[in-house]
Amino acid sequence: MAAKKVLLLCGDYMEDYEAMVPFQALQAYGVAVDAVCPSKKAGDACRTAVHQGTENQTYSETRGHNFALNASFDEISANAYDGLVIPGGRAPEYLAMDEKVLDLVRKFSDAKKPIASVCHGQLILAAAGVVQNRTCTAYPAVKPILVAAGAKWEEPDTMAKCAVDGNLITAATYDSHPEFISLFVKALGGSVAGSNKRILFLCGDYMEDYEVMVPFQSLQALGCHVDAVCPDKGAGDKCPTAIHDFEGDQTYSEKPGHDFTLTVSFDSVDASSYDALVIPGGRAPEYLALNDEVISLVKGFMDKGKPIASICHGQQILSAAGVLKGKKCTAYPAVKLNVVLGGATWLEPNPIDRCFTDGNLVTGAAWPGHPEFVSQLMALLGVKVSF
Repeated sequence: MAAKKVLLLCGDYMEDYEAMVPFQALQAYGVAVDAVCPSKKAGDACRTAVHQGTENQTYSETRGHNFALNASFDEISANAYDGLVIPGGRAPEYLAMDEKVLDLVRKFSDAKKPIASVCHGQLILAAAGVVQNRTCTAYPAVKPILVAAGAKWEEPDTMAKCAVDGNLITAATYDSHPEFISLFVKALGGSVAGSNKRILFLCGDYMEDYEVMVPFQSLQALGCHVDAVCPDKGAGDKCPTAIHDFEGDQTYSEKPGHDFTLTVSFDSVDASSYDALVIPGGRAPEYLALNDEVISLVKGFMDKGKPIASICHGQQILSAAGVLKGKKCTAYPAVKLNVVLGGATWLEPNPIDRCFTDGNLVTGAAWPGHPEFVSQLMALLGVKVSF
């Protein structure tokens, strides 16, 4: 039984990262998370939106993943949960008009249970009347409504801004996730041990959107130092990502994802200073597997017995590096040929969210497996969340 149970309040065109990152990060830490949406039930999906800053006067929007709900809104009770998470995006505009939603939020507030809301999610808090004389931040465009609702506005000097007032945690955007999720875990009574770890992410253009950001921010939220590098790119450069989704076709669909910002230059990175390596999937591994410097980097981690966590198509790189011989691993099913020819014993990912650990190697099949994927890497690193 999970130590804590929280509720994620969803709606169509909520921001993609702002739903999935806390949803999967909290599960990786051992927290049970129910995702619900008014007028929908378990197994239904919410479409999400990819919001990101541009050179224009406001953010851009494109279609995101389809987010699967795992509980039915009409069957839940606030009494069954220890906390509430409210993503942003466009969903809060109409959720703030739903009396059932507002009544639910008021119950969490009256019980003084932790409420964590990000970006435009604070529109719901304002409509529920729970921000009077409370310090809040949000995406800047939400300021007029929060001020009108009686909140004490805290200007987001960066888009990673968070504010805490009692049981209320508010954040500006998904850039805030590392602190936002950490504060929520603390409010739930959680503590983290073993977080003094350094982790390197091997990135490339059109890596899968979730498969880089979910583990990246999940590990940051634990207090780990996490860096991201890409061949031929430097700190501050960006990698475009790909949204790979399962929409009823014979293979996954692809949509443009967020742009992911790198933290360190590939040419200057000291691999020996890191405790683990993470390899996202997507389309990037196809060509990264042809890069001799990438192959050398991966071999170095394996030769030293350091944890390597690779997901989906990331195992194409492991196979090319010759580090799978004698290992047991899984991958996205279409990558089975790479895995078998690389000398590994194939482990069937059934269901698709199965992940496996063999020695220092963690492998997963696709982004639905992130809770297991991150949790198994945490175990290898000796990082633990306790409540």
